[in-house]
Amino acid sequence: MEPLSLALSGIAVLVLLLLLTHIPVGVAMGLVGFLGVVCLNGLKPALGMLGTEFWNIFSSYGLTVIPLFILMGQICFYSGVNERLYSSANAWMGHIRGGLAMATVLACAGFAAICGSNTATAATMSTVALPQMRKYKYHPILSTGSVAAGSTLGVVIPPSVVLIIYGLQTSQSIGKLFWASVIPGLLLMLLMLLTVVLLCHFRPQWGPAGPRATLSQRLRSLPGSLEMIVLFGLVMGGLFAGIFTPTEAGAAGSAISLLLSLFSGRLSWNKFRMAVADTLKVSCMIMVIIAGAVIFGRFLAMSRLPYAVAELAGTSGLPPALLLWLIFGVYVIGGMIMDALALLIVTIPIFYPAVMAMGYDPIWFGVAITVITTMGAVTPPVGVSTFIVSSMAQDVPMSQVFVGVSWFMISYVVCVALLLIFPDLVLWLPQFMG
Repeated sequence: MEPLSLALSGIAVLVLLLLLTHIPVGVAMGLVGFLGVVCLNGLKPALGMLGTEFWNIFSSYGLTVIPLFILMGQICFYSGVNERLYSSANAWMGHIRGGLAMATVLACAGFAAICGSNTATAATMSTVALPQMRKYKYHPILSTGSVAAGSTLGVVIPPSVVLIIYGLQTSQSIGKLFWASVIPGLLLMLLMLLTVVLLCHFRPQWGPAGPRATLSQRLRSLPGSLEMIVLFGLVMGGLFAGIFTPTEAGAAGSAISLLLSLFSGRLSWNKFRMAVADTLKVSCMIMVIIAGAVIFGRFLAMSRLPYAVAELAGTSGLPPALLLWLIFGVYVIGGMIMDALALLIVTIPIFYPAVMAMGYDPIWFGVAITVITTMGAVTPPVGVSTFIVSSMAQDVPMSQVFVGVSWFMISYVVCVALLLIFPDLVLWLPQFMG
């Protein structure tokens, strides 16, 4: 079989394995990649490649940034930062129509800034926000939709594991990627808030106004968001000024979050052990995905598929903007059937050379596809965050959760369109980094 035909067959087999079996994503990618290399070069070279790549992956200093940022998020989760963030946002916005839903989106954005995971944000904010919105007679479509959509901000707003993986795969500055995603993340958050405002304008019964908090209650709630502000400011400020490398920033963030939790007395020894255990589980899962993706990427490189795609993009005669939209379309469809992290890891070796050949900025492209694939976390049939919210709101049918999320899809489309029209929304902040 020709190398290109073998590569396309390998991609098809991988998609079928992910859709029809329960094989973990990393194992499936590694298996298909290894068998592909065997078909191209034989068994002995494939085994040699396997040993070399595994050593290079698991001895890489750059990957240490992943468990450190995950640990920071887990410590914040187990010390109850999410609850205090929501209480603070609710005190300031809960009295207006749709205010609880807007407070949910704001709390998701705040928790995302120190967590970096959409699934963790969906799970934690569901437990905090859904009971409150049910108490004040919010429509399930609005309440579940705002939690599920707001949880996806965890991938866009830094620190983001997805951006870390993109930076490691493409040799781009993780610090620049973090700062490049700040404005798009805030923009997406504002568009979601606008969606809530418009929904409650045309359907006021969906988000009735809650009781107005007094000024003293609002002021007392502010310390609930102080930890997040301090933590985010120190970590991102250190990166921006060039004081920290990304790995040092993760270590500093973990240490600061631990100290803040200990001083507040909200982190017991048992909760700390649970935070460490969850960090190990998530980190190991991501490492396996990376290992499998590297092997699969090596197979694609040997088949020369990425170079063929880049050459096709250069000789097709189509405008670069149209080709970019076609690539974005692949990410939208792929995000519906695959986990966003796995999708990016599989497709970056294919599309990255083509996009660079078209002259687009690698930092801009990384942030843009992160926003696009984030949609996959709330779209069927995978929609991981949507399933998490549905499992937490057991009295709400899955169909209503997807309907609620669908109203927020416009926010993603508008955000991506603005990034295309105004690329400086992504590229302005990184140019000031130390």
